[in-house]
Amino acid sequence: MTMLTPDTTSHTTKQPASIVQGPRADGQSPVLRCRKITKRFGGLVAVDQVDFDVYPGETVALLGDNGAGKSTLIQMIAGVYRPDGGVIELDDQAVDIRSPLHARDLGIETVFQDLALCDNLGASENIFLGREIPGKAYGMLPGLNEAKMRAEAKAVLSELHINIRNLDAPVRTLSGGQRQATAIARAVYWKARLMIMDEPTAALGVPEQKKVLSLIETLKQRGVPVIVISHNMQDVFEVADRLFIMRRGRAVADLRAADTDANEVVRLMVG
Repeated sequence: MTMLTPDTTSHTTKQPASIVQGPRADGQSPVLRCRKITKRFGGLVAVDQVDFDVYPGETVALLGDNGAGKSTLIQMIAGVYRPDGGVIELDDQAVDIRSPLHARDLGIETVFQDLALCDNLGASENIFLGREIPGKAYGMLPGLNEAKMRAEAKAVLSELHINIRNLDAPVRTLSGGQRQATAIARAVYWKARLMIMDEPTAALGVPEQKKVLSLIETLKQRGVPVIVISHNMQDVFEVADRLFIMRRGRAVADLRAADTDANEVVRLMVG
């Protein structure tokens, strides 16, 4: 087992209680494997040779203070940025993720804080956005099979116990939780290999927060690994199996959630 040692150049940091990295005891290979991933913006090294693994059916909380590099790391995985160094592997195959659309084609679904939904379209249209089912208009002209898309959207939302009465209503009229649920339903329908969620419960009321956390658990039960970025420690400890902590662009700890607490996590985040 390889240990990640916290950077103690200017501060003395308590050694994490338990660090896990590398092959799992059950022999499973990671769905996602990042090795020596690096990203520079001019003279700034935003992510500095980070190793990061995510295994089937687990939720990993990616934590760090502002400027730690966590958002840049997931944006490389999601295809927003391309790494300046290192390798990203999906299911043991090296991939060069060229764009967010390419990431989706590879099975990486990302729910950013702005949700990447089209506010003027309904839930069913958003679930199929960019991957619409072709059909015929007036029985002969090329068009979309809106009835089938609506039926498929209704089925996946029902399967996840998500209640949206009017699937044609613009998603801007939905609650924050319903909007999050629509984005999650899209990932479930398209059989995501990996789900990334950036601050999934931000600006939601308590009941909607609970619903989103429940949906994350549903993804885990389906074997879909989830990466969560969150500043809400209560949410983190409720859903995460592991906590991967970054500081100043580097990985400083990879902890089992059951073996640590919020105080230790904060100490590692701030150094």
